[in-house]
Amino acid sequence: MSAGRRDDDRRDGAAGRAGRGSRGERPDRGSNARSTADGRQDGTRAGGSNKRSSDDRENRGARSNTRSTSAAPTRGDVDARGVTPGDERRDARGRQRGAARSRGDAHRSATAPSRRRKGTDPARDVAFDVLREVDGSDAYANLVLPPLLRERGVRGRDAGFATELAYGTLRLRGRYDAILALCLDRPLDRLDAPVLDVLRLGTHQILGMRVPQHAAVSETVGLARARTGAGSAQLVNAVLRRVARTPLDQWLTTLADDAPDPLAALAATQSHPVWITRALRDALAGNGRPVTELDALLAADNDAPRVTLVARPGLADPHELADGDDRVTPARWAPTALRLEGGDPAAYGAVRAGRAGVQDEGSQLVALALAAAPLTGDRGATPAGPDARWLDLCAGPGGKAALLGALAAQRGARLVANEVQPHRARLVEKALAAVPADAVEAVRTGDGRAVGQEEPGAYDRVLLDAPCTGLGALRRRPESRWRRTPADLATLTGLQRELLGSALDAVRPGGVVGYVTCSPHLAETQVVVADVLRRRDDVEVLDAPAVVRAVVRPGARAAIELGDRRDVQLWPHVHGTDAMHLTLLRRTEG
Repeated sequence: MSAGRRDDDRRDGAAGRAGRGSRGERPDRGSNARSTADGRQDGTRAGGSNKRSSDDRENRGARSNTRSTSAAPTRGDVDARGVTPGDERRDARGRQRGAARSRGDAHRSATAPSRRRKGTDPARDVAFDVLREVDGSDAYANLVLPPLLRERGVRGRDAGFATELAYGTLRLRGRYDAILALCLDRPLDRLDAPVLDVLRLGTHQILGMRVPQHAAVSETVGLARARTGAGSAQLVNAVLRRVARTPLDQWLTTLADDAPDPLAALAATQSHPVWITRALRDALAGNGRPVTELDALLAADNDAPRVTLVARPGLADPHELADGDDRVTPARWAPTALRLEGGDPAAYGAVRAGRAGVQDEGSQLVALALAAAPLTGDRGATPAGPDARWLDLCAGPGGKAALLGALAAQRGARLVANEVQPHRARLVEKALAAVPADAVEAVRTGDGRAVGQEEPGAYDRVLLDAPCTGLGALRRRPESRWRRTPADLATLTGLQRELLGSALDAVRPGGVVGYVTCSPHLAETQVVVADVLRRRDDVEVLDAPAVVRAVVRPGARAAIELGDRRDVQLWPHVHGTDAMHLTLLRRTEG
């Protein structure tokens, strides 16, 4: 991630206090502030206090490893005590001492430098490399982490530790950056980016995981020594000791007290940019939910999501996956969904063969609803007319396409999966590998905005899973909250309008379009639909809550909260799913 983008994000929240300064001002690795022998760091602040001590102010000039010769005192300069400046920090042999040692409160380590640990365990190494790929290459953590675990042979509990360490650090980065800013006397952007990532990993172990503090500090210092250098390891040691001296609840109180208003306080403590916090609050209100749920919604974004499997109808039986395995249980809403409590999904033969897969339950529900939405004949005539050709307009990476393909096979229909990106089209082909060949008409690469003009009225059902900000899947894509900016909305909502118009042109009269986003943002959901319908008189809005209830497990239909609107908005804190939006639209005339 570029420094400019991080600055944009941090200016929105309390974490932005740490974001001032330019990466161009970052000192060389060797210029990190010295660590005193007891592990405390000149240039750090004690505990959670925002005030520097008088010693800190007096000794600030001695904190840099880079001395300024122009500032050196002359032999004739003395202070009020009659001491030449700097002499009080020299030992009997004339060597310059650290500030803590000169005050007499230093503590030497009992471990010789040659015997100090120079590395850490493979799980922490993997987590560090994930953070570097996310920051340096704009990679997605969910695409980087699995191959790293496989390549390095990290399995079982160690793989779980690496996953939580990497994902948890990314989710709570804003909170941790704000805390680290209180433990340093320099802006965080003045640190080398790899050193900052090491500090974030150590802070998450101390404040967000059940790792003993001494182990969290020592292992993270070892990681720094191996990956960012001995000088930075001293800095890491000192700062993490500062972090560890204050419990999490006290840190959160400090962050909230420092925030300018309640919304910014929530953003800081729950680690979301302010603009996203505001957008989620507005989305709750716009969908008829109390805004007092905002804290719970933000907290749900910070929880690690459970792994949910999909048993694709006609290809895998949910009972087959759950048989004799108490780690696999039916999920809450979708009849195709199962919860996996621990273990590797790829350990199941049905998953390896593509007859089952990993798919959020909300994603399953919107695909099932599109397949169940009632069709009519031309101009509303009955019978319903044909139901033979389906289109997934933006199919990558293929989870919904695979579920629709399995359903189409059961009904004798055929699916066309369209994807604009060739590499994502290949992922769709892989996802559809187990679907009967006669149910897949084509997987093709093309611009979805042109389909409606090229194939007007050619499909009975069209799924538009539109490109969006992804604010509904922040728990799964933790880096997204730090990458997205309000400026993204203008580009995305324009694309969403064009794609929805194309989807409505591509469906036949009496056919149905499912408009889906993995975002609850009102600009991407209700506003896009309203703008498109304002320019058309050939579309009606179906009762999406009624359709969703019809596809939910029979015993759960009364329990699912869907509100009194004609569209559906799911929520992590209410439904335990990603925040998927669904609007069902039917063409009414040719």
